[in-house]
Amino acid sequence: MMKLKNQTIVLTGASSGIGAEAARIMARKGATLCLVARREEQLKEVQQAIEAQSGTAFIYPCDLSDNVAIDACAARILDEHPRIDALVNNAAHSIRRPIEQSFARLHDYQRTVQLNYIGAVAMTLQFLPRFVQQGHGHVVNISSLSTQIPIPLFSAYLASKSALESFTRSLEAEMGHQGVSTTVVYFPMVRTPMSSRTAIYKYMPMMHVEKAAGWIVEACEKRPARIARPMGKLGSVLLAAAPGPVTRLPQPLFRGMDKMLANRLKKKR
Repeated sequence: MMKLKNQTIVLTGASSGIGAEAARIMARKGATLCLVARREEQLKEVQQAIEAQSGTAFIYPCDLSDNVAIDACAARILDEHPRIDALVNNAAHSIRRPIEQSFARLHDYQRTVQLNYIGAVAMTLQFLPRFVQQGHGHVVNISSLSTQIPIPLFSAYLASKSALESFTRSLEAEMGHQGVSTTVVYFPMVRTPMSSRTAIYKYMPMMHVEKAAGWIVEACEKRPARIARPMGKLGSVLLAAAPGPVTRLPQPLFRGMDKMLANRLKKKR
């Protein structure tokens, strides 16, 4: 297991939720955090919380949907830190919308892919030369349980995450011998501000932020190829073996669950 003490870790999506909690945990373990997110004031709050516990954190406000801004942000981090041990691409955007309501909304897919896939790849590409120069470097990319068990209504989000998974596997296959390692983290639904935007999910059981943050910490410490629930691992095997049935058969269950959650929300109002 890699001890985090004296490790320098770049963490995107660090201004709130899972990213902010993971930053606080890793700082308590002795890591130096480079916190990246769009909202500067919230980044400062996370930095102050870390420093109040004698931790070390630097903030780098950046719009991760802007590739020019990403290049400038990464250049500044690389200039200010002679060694980078890990990059965690945690920032993400999700859209819950049926495909049949998206016929005239190509931009939903474009902006989701830009942040979740292109932005993560753009950030990764900037740090890879340093990782090769050092002879080591770890990339943690965040995906979803729902790429392992197909669900409806999240086609833009899941497509972007599937692309990121494929990039991650290619990265280790090509550059593993140069010291570059990778982990894909397959989160289930987590109780965050992003998931809370969907009203019916108020009544859905979800992973707590603290546990999800612990998965990111585990990814940086133990560096496995993936971190996932057993259900997700089984889903991956079944999806590879029988993609048609595995995609079709659960759909009535998902539709029934959405209806049940909607009814619960209606009764509470």
